[in-house]
Amino acid sequence: MERESRFSRWLRRRSRGGAHASAVQEAARLREDLLLTAAAAGFPLAPAAHPEGYGCSCDRIGCPTPGRHPVSFAWQTQATTDPEQIARWAAGQPSANFITATGRTHDVLDVPVGAGRAALERLEAEGVEVGPVAVCGTDPWSGRMLFFTATRGTPDDEDEWWPCELDCHPETLDDHPGLRWHCRGSYVLVPPARLPGDDSESAVGWLRAPERPLPDPLTMLEALTDACAAHAQEEPDHTAPWPVR
Repeated sequence: MERESRFSRWLRRRSRGGAHASAVQEAARLREDLLLTAAAAGFPLAPAAHPEGYGCSCDRIGCPTPGRHPVSFAWQTQATTDPEQIARWAAGQPSANFITATGRTHDVLDVPVGAGRAALERLEAEGVEVGPVAVCGTDPWSGRMLFFTATRGTPDDEDEWWPCELDCHPETLDDHPGLRWHCRGSYVLVPPARLPGDDSESAVGWLRAPERPLPDPLTMLEALTDACAAHAQEEPDHTAPWPVR
């Protein structure tokens, strides 16, 4: 009986190990599928850092944006929609988050989750076409909602166009708690991604599929700025959103 008991325990351990390996493989396949779907939608991707505990996988002490920045300084030239390259990155860097470079094929209007929910409800009630929407965490104050839109591109008259630095720089986002307009020179995390202390409230995922057509950002700007203004008034000591209407 003792031999049978040990053998049974060994079988159970092996079964649990096999189930875990299968779950890991399935998660990796799902991650790659989501990344390839985003690339097929025209979003250029590049590898990003990932959380390590409550810190960042990069070697920067006191990283201001743990798990939310590219791993290479050449991310703007590195970002691609090539499925073979993305598949290689996904396989070779199984823990990495990914960013999408904005201002090429798409911009992103980035607002607090609380404001984003209100704006999304208003836009859909008004029949405004909403494109892909992602959420970074669900907390109404620290979480963010990302509205993917068509980009303004690079007009012939550069005076009619601005880089992202005139709104905010990716590493100073915490200084801009209201609306952020990510265009040329910026990036956002693309699902699936993890944040420090990752749990159901800090993961990055899609609310509206990336295959949706990209809307003109101006069709959504009023609803988003109104929602950000109302959201800021609800939180004590919160600075005003940009732009101020």
